[in-house]
Amino acid sequence: MSTTAVATKETTATVPGPAGGSARAVKPKVFSGIQPSGNFHLGNYLGAIRNWVRQQADYDNIFCIVDLHALSLTTTRETLRENTLHLANMLLASGLDATQSIIFVQSDVREHTELCWILSSVTSFGELRRMTQFKDKSAGKDEQVSSALFFYPVLQAADILLYDTNLVPVGEDQKQHIELTRDVGARFNARYGETFVLPEPDIKPAGARVMSLDDPTRKMSKSDANPNAAIALSDSPDVIRRKFRRAVTDSGSEVVSGPAKPALTNLLTIYSLLSDEPIAAVEERYVGKGYGAFKDDLADIVVATLAPIQSRLAALNENPEAARHVLADGAARARQRAVPKMSQVRDRIGLGLE
Repeated sequence: MSTTAVATKETTATVPGPAGGSARAVKPKVFSGIQPSGNFHLGNYLGAIRNWVRQQADYDNIFCIVDLHALSLTTTRETLRENTLHLANMLLASGLDATQSIIFVQSDVREHTELCWILSSVTSFGELRRMTQFKDKSAGKDEQVSSALFFYPVLQAADILLYDTNLVPVGEDQKQHIELTRDVGARFNARYGETFVLPEPDIKPAGARVMSLDDPTRKMSKSDANPNAAIALSDSPDVIRRKFRRAVTDSGSEVVSGPAKPALTNLLTIYSLLSDEPIAAVEERYVGKGYGAFKDDLADIVVATLAPIQSRLAALNENPEAARHVLADGAARARQRAVPKMSQVRDRIGLGLE
């Protein structure tokens, strides 16, 4: 059985309808994964979560809390479970709709790990060694780095290929991982026959990389040692305003973007994304007003954006069974797709005698 062609962002595939009927549209499949680690911040929201929410009606979405990937870093049972539930609540509070999308925990669908091992047979050591993120995250750790970090891209490839994914929303820093996924999937197809759809990265032109408030050369990070570097989605209004007042700025006083002003460019990007205005229009509004007024207004916009999310999050935290129900239902729906896919994969390879 051959796979369907990869759908583009602008088109929708069609499949034949019932005998004598018209063809029906098939939405492109989108897979998105996010680790349950650390405190989620404005960069996560603008770079990923908000786009997921806005695109729910346009795609066949699968949103996965990748707890197995979180094992590439040291964690504890209590921390991992707490972070997993917190992330589920955060995604639901941000607007993900379990009636429109599949939302589940990676380890609840065991086909992910089985496919990961199978794909390792068509992935070379050299490919993994050249992965930029592994080199960055393992720098200075020598032989102490976890082999799970080294193997991370293979599990990521399994996550994506298991669902015949067409599009993967990622930042520019993850593009290399999607390229590896395509290479691994193509190699499997060439060796065993057409089995996997080869995905395309979906990289948004703005917001994919929201930068640190204290160093605009670094991406805003959940693991940053400086708490003032990121706006946590759970930060109070007073904390948000204080962090923006302390955010680094560039020389001069003009509120303009450009290569010479990376700090202002980052802040203007945040303002533009949240206000749905072009950066040029925001620059025009603050001609002659200086950094102080701009940063105060930016803080107000962020506070207003996060207020309804924080309100819904508080309600979900009071009822943890709501998220557990969503995740259990999502895992069951994900298995309906993963189990037959893995049956096809085993048959292609010749695994088992049943």
